[in-house]
Amino acid sequence: MELLATALPALQEAFALILQPAQIMYLVLGVLLGLSVGVFPGLGGIAGLSLVLPFMFGMDPVSGLALMVGLVAVVPTSDTFASVLMGIPGSSASQATVLDGFPMARKGEAARALSAAFASSLFGGLFGATVLTFFILIARPLVLAFGTPEMLAITLLGLSMVAILAGRLPLKGVSAACLGLLVGTIGEAGAGGSLRMATYDIPYLIDGVKLVIVGLGIFAVPEIISLLRQDQSIARDAKLGAGWMQGVRDWFENIWLSIRCATIGVIVGVIPGLGGSVVDWIAYGHTIHSVKDKSNFGKGDVRGVVGPESSNNAKEGGGLVPTLIFGIPGSGSMAIFIGGLGLLGFNAGPQLIQNDLNVTYTVVWSLALANVVGAGLCIALSGQIARITTIRFTLLAPFLFMMIAFAAFQSRQSLGDLVTLFVIGLVGIFLRRFDWSRPAFLIGFVLSAQAENFSNNAHQIATFKFRRGLEQGLDYIASPIVIGILVLTVISVVLGIRQSKMIRSEGDVVTGRKRAPLIFLLLILAYMVAAWVNAALIELTSDKIFPLTIGTVGIVATVLLLIRMMRAPEDDPVFADRESGGEDAEAPHGLWPTLAWFGALLVMSSLVGFILALMVFLVAFFRLRAGLSWARTLVLSASGIVLMCLFANTLNRDFPPGLLQEFFKLPWPFT
Repeated sequence: MELLATALPALQEAFALILQPAQIMYLVLGVLLGLSVGVFPGLGGIAGLSLVLPFMFGMDPVSGLALMVGLVAVVPTSDTFASVLMGIPGSSASQATVLDGFPMARKGEAARALSAAFASSLFGGLFGATVLTFFILIARPLVLAFGTPEMLAITLLGLSMVAILAGRLPLKGVSAACLGLLVGTIGEAGAGGSLRMATYDIPYLIDGVKLVIVGLGIFAVPEIISLLRQDQSIARDAKLGAGWMQGVRDWFENIWLSIRCATIGVIVGVIPGLGGSVVDWIAYGHTIHSVKDKSNFGKGDVRGVVGPESSNNAKEGGGLVPTLIFGIPGSGSMAIFIGGLGLLGFNAGPQLIQNDLNVTYTVVWSLALANVVGAGLCIALSGQIARITTIRFTLLAPFLFMMIAFAAFQSRQSLGDLVTLFVIGLVGIFLRRFDWSRPAFLIGFVLSAQAENFSNNAHQIATFKFRRGLEQGLDYIASPIVIGILVLTVISVVLGIRQSKMIRSEGDVVTGRKRAPLIFLLLILAYMVAAWVNAALIELTSDKIFPLTIGTVGIVATVLLLIRMMRAPEDDPVFADRESGGEDAEAPHGLWPTLAWFGALLVMSSLVGFILALMVFLVAFFRLRAGLSWARTLVLSASGIVLMCLFANTLNRDFPPGLLQEFFKLPWPFT
């Protein structure tokens, strides 16, 4: 009661904030964006948040939070459309839903499956928000006692769990996380100002690589390229059938199953880096083992939809626990969310719940409200959303390329943004192709600055205290909390290694060819060695310790992977390659010709400016790649240009200029 009384003013203020009409409007806008993004398999909350991140500058903090929370809350709800209607997981967190949701759709029960999923998702989201509300109250006094050593230890715990639980091969997760950490150190060091992997000859790199570009390049670009290569619609038809109320009744009849699976979702969500990669499978496994009659599972049992869908929305509430309390992303989307908080003037971690408890609860209750709005809109707009999935993706891809390029440019208003987007996008394509954990890379990138800051501060203070006496130094670095966290880290690593074979963070990937995975691994190793050598040449100790340490760990992990490659047969998971089989290998369009379209848009933008380049790109794409008539080509191209101009004018944003604009003064929007 005392804890509740202390937090009551902040609770009341948060409640008043989220009920303001303007905040509800932004929340609904975020929900609509989340529904739109979630329909496309693979894009998810990371790509969606990355798209809106550049527009956080100058926004009212509460409005910005409402927009981001609305988006990220409903992606686990809207990705159900792809899982049920086509049998393709909308995201890693909806893989298990396919097993029974898709067979129900084939039997004409798509509406029943969707409504059961939406009801379960709504309950799971509300359950997660409720748990998070009380957890913050209980954890707040403990977290406020955390100092620099404790925060460094909790950061190491988060990184270790992200790396180990990233996929079937823990070494790949470790290497991917280290790669992300090293990319995060590019530019001017925070402590002494030394340049790392950058020179004054390339001013763009001095400020490092921006989060929005990494998020879009690592997640959005690879998935759009993959879908575009298929040259087909997401679903074959939009027939939903009847049974909307029956699906809701199905959920209510299995309410205790929903509660248990939502609890699983919260617990799994709390663990950094695990989240969507396994939560649905754990919930699905529990669902099967908790009932007597198992004969209908995999053939269209509605309980196989209720269980996973209850857990994957609840995990968002669980994922906000380490994100808000410690500043450790609970998932890839939470990593982008932390970046958005920073743009709005807030730093996730103990200082947030100490100084801005009202903001913390604004996030929590916005999450609950977004789930209610999202579930309602999914049911109300299900027919229209289902029809979107029948549109040939080739007609949607150029508009997505357009939005990605525009959003990336807003991060620094430089043509270097477009170059970096293409390079990072290429890295993301190969990480996906060879089954390297992209969430581990992204979370490592986000935590890089924080981890280095804690490391430097702890090192300096510990050095000072050790000079004053051994006892003072040990008391500082070996507090009971630090020791407890380190023990938990060791336990999590051991258990994680045992369970890693069961984790499919990016689905099943075939193996069979040695050369391509080996070349990619050698390129990663070469970059790590170059970063290590670059750091070793830095004079200031404070600027070199972190990249040297991370580089050493990454090099060791990558070399061990190399040794395994030298000894393993071709069917070993270390040789995972999507081009060896599956949809990527059977796609009618090749990777490089498809990627060339996106590259052409970026190159033309640097030469003649974004709008002129977009005109040429859209006409050429719709006419040559999509094979449309001239009439449809011109209508769609004009629609894209008008949409882009209205969007930029409303937000008062600039378009990327090209070399042409340096020689000729052109009117807006060609400037």
